[in-house]
Amino acid sequence: MTVANQVAGHLNGDTAPKFEVAIVAARRRVTASGGVSVGVVAMPTSLDLLVVPGFELLPTQDLDARLRTLGREVDVIGQLAGRGVPIASICLGAFLLGEAGLLDGRRATTAWLFARALAARYPQATVDEKDLIVDDAGITTTGAFSAAFDLAMRTISRSLGDEIARVTARLTLVPDGRTSQAPYVDDAISAVPGRQFSGEVKLWLEARTPQPYSLSELAAAFHVSTRTMLRRFRAETGESPLGHLQRVRIGAAKALLETSDLCLADVMSKVGYLDKGTFRRLFTSHTGMSPAEYRRQFRRGPGLAVSWRPERGD
Repeated sequence: MTVANQVAGHLNGDTAPKFEVAIVAARRRVTASGGVSVGVVAMPTSLDLLVVPGFELLPTQDLDARLRTLGREVDVIGQLAGRGVPIASICLGAFLLGEAGLLDGRRATTAWLFARALAARYPQATVDEKDLIVDDAGITTTGAFSAAFDLAMRTISRSLGDEIARVTARLTLVPDGRTSQAPYVDDAISAVPGRQFSGEVKLWLEARTPQPYSLSELAAAFHVSTRTMLRRFRAETGESPLGHLQRVRIGAAKALLETSDLCLADVMSKVGYLDKGTFRRLFTSHTGMSPAEYRRQFRRGPGLAVSWRPERGD
């Protein structure tokens, strides 16, 4: 925001700061990630926007226990929202908004790795792991911590105009056109452990990723009817076997596009697709961009060989 103030002064000839930023807290002392102490000031009498940061949490840690330590922050967030102050969260800060009851009946997002946990904990919210920023009636939620820059760019654009936001983004090397988390989602990392039946089905499918999908063959391999296969798998995972296989295939394609020189036809063949139109539609649906766009943005280096296989998340 300091850079935006300087850009606005340079372009408009008005040196008066347009943004004033202060770090406020529900406690006198705040320790950030890594043990860094952060200086805070008293809560101002008026706020145009309260930005709630995320907090440290590993997928294996107890979310309930962590949130219980942040009750004071949740109370302050609720009080300010009750006064009509717009609230925005970064990353896991969405859970604090949820604890304050601010996500009920609203659309929301958070870091894609924790989106399912957010949806499960606050079932009255509509959570989309692919959205980068969601605004809903004065409550804004964003993806992982780098989305703070996207929120800043949006705030600058809305307050000072697109030109100042564009120049600020160029000066700070911040991407100013991101709209989705979808390209960054890694299903191997976010895999939810399944029960024994769905876990075995997943392994069976993943071992045959390039092969044509056959529901009847899959059901026969597990000695159940096709209807039973669909019912049991969906009950345990929330998706169909084909839906899981498609995510695995797209994950394999992403890895190949990032690290190999294979042409698109060869990438498709290795992950089980022959029709370009079908593959492009599925890839775009899962990542928010075409295969060519994905390769341009995420290419790791020329000529790198890759050996991809699904992670055994079960």
